[in-house]
Amino acid sequence: MRNALIVALAASSAFATPVSAQDVNPTFTGPRIGVVGGYDGLRPGSTENIEGVDQDVNGALYGGEIGYDFALSNGLVIGAEAELTGSTGKVETNRVNPNTFGFGEVSDGRDIYVGARVGVMAAPTTMVYAKGGYTNARLNLLGSDGTTVRDENFELTGWRAGAGVEQAIGSNTYAKLEYRYSNYRDADFEFRDGTVTDRFPIDTDRHQVVAGVGVRF
Repeated sequence: MRNALIVALAASSAFATPVSAQDVNPTFTGPRIGVVGGYDGLRPGSTENIEGVDQDVNGALYGGEIGYDFALSNGLVIGAEAELTGSTGKVETNRVNPNTFGFGEVSDGRDIYVGARVGVMAAPTTMVYAKGGYTNARLNLLGSDGTTVRDENFELTGWRAGAGVEQAIGSNTYAKLEYRYSNYRDADFEFRDGTVTDRFPIDTDRHQVVAGVGVRF
């Protein structure tokens, strides 16, 4: 009888451990690092759009990300993340008025993002998530009138929101696809000599569709 009781207790302990472990999905828990790339589109917001004039700056986004996620027992995943990206987007003008900076180029510079995300498990290895946070972007300005060259930049600050799907591949690799929208509400202008203006209001939108791959530790 005593031996039977010991066997029963051992069996119940063995079965209890896997059930408890299944409450939290380890696939989406821990630190991660990855690379991202995709479409990047910058354009004036609705309050600054000039009808009939193409002011869009489109290009390819590229960069890297780091993050840390916590899988909860109720099927939710919460996490913090940061991203540093660049873009090939630029727009050029070439006017013939010699009294102004007739040639000009505006190109997308680096973009820093820090935020959080919340996900739900659509399947044991698939997560659907929403994200949001702070973004700080730079626009590089190059202008010339044939004699004098200006090489300066705008620094824009705003917020970002987005949504995506992440798929676990194996035990520690993932792939994801997401859309995000950013709106920049204020900026400053930095001259070539390092002088920076006071911040001033703007209205600039950014639309991005990106894919990413990474590893989780």
